[in-house]
Amino acid sequence: MSKIIIIGAGSMGTAFSIPCLDNNHDVSIIGTHMEDAFIDEIKKNKNFHPGLKINIPSTINLYKFENFNSIIDSKVDIIVVAVSSKGIDWVANELIKHYKNKTLPHILILTKGLGISNNKYEIIPDKFKKLFEINKIKFNSISAIGGPCLAIGLANKAHTSVILANEDKKIAKKISELFKNDYYHISFTDDLSGVEICAAIKNIFSMSVGAAYGLCLKNENLKETNYLNTASSLITQSIFEMEFFVKHLKGKAETVYGAAGFGDLYVSSTGGRNSKMGFHIGNGLTFSEAKKTKMKGITIEGADLAFEIGSKVKKDFTKDQLPLMIGMIDSIIEDKKLILNWNDFN
Repeated sequence: MSKIIIIGAGSMGTAFSIPCLDNNHDVSIIGTHMEDAFIDEIKKNKNFHPGLKINIPSTINLYKFENFNSIIDSKVDIIVVAVSSKGIDWVANELIKHYKNKTLPHILILTKGLGISNNKYEIIPDKFKKLFEINKIKFNSISAIGGPCLAIGLANKAHTSVILANEDKKIAKKISELFKNDYYHISFTDDLSGVEICAAIKNIFSMSVGAAYGLCLKNENLKETNYLNTASSLITQSIFEMEFFVKHLKGKAETVYGAAGFGDLYVSSTGGRNSKMGFHIGNGLTFSEAKKTKMKGITIEGADLAFEIGSKVKKDFTKDQLPLMIGMIDSIIEDKKLILNWNDFN
């Protein structure tokens, strides 16, 4: 049995606690400083999690952020980071404050994102490493999980296949064995960059696939039964471009064709927030129009990523190389209607 601390009480962090519990680990969830009222509401309603539509088992410890130091002070084997991408700096700073003159336990990252640092693409594990090294914090190892995993499915113990990545394949295998069971199936790899890049950029491509319904035909009456041809074309092109992008950043092509790439793109394209935004853009709305009238107050990870890396992508790649990705990026950051040049597709 290992002691697992999950930082973040949202849907994914809470869902991950279920296989942890089923594997007989001592698991605690610590909410962020912005989740105090949310946790109070969960406890008030008999541990009912509104995002997952389940009652969290009472044997999973659920704490507000005020308990962070006391819980972290106990002997912890693995710290799981399950906050939004915008909360990564906050988590890193809290860990840095707490682990001065100490050694961090193993860190497992569920958060997905890709940033720019010193004009280079930066995955979240590398960002953690950089911040720890700058602040002279000792740490053991950092892993990440990618792949097709909707939180509500995992929470209800649906068969779920993911991939755990660490630069050391032996460590990846060891960590994966702590969590896999008869419904949570975990493979492992040393392609940490490939897994993390796929996990991030698939959000842009899932918006593109989501646009299929609006792009397939001009005749509205025929769209319902004919958009799948278009969706298939967009998925195929997405995989070509994901492979090109991942290989450019020194990741492995095989990662794109597994759970982290194709598998995650499939799940994300079937009705998530990115896909829904793509649907509205495919139907002729600009991003700002869709955000204001259809998805107000909803975080769109693919759009956030487009704003984060879009300018660099357009400098590093041509429209001939990444016609679908750049077409969607232009639509988002220039706030214009989506235009795709199908003749540039592979």
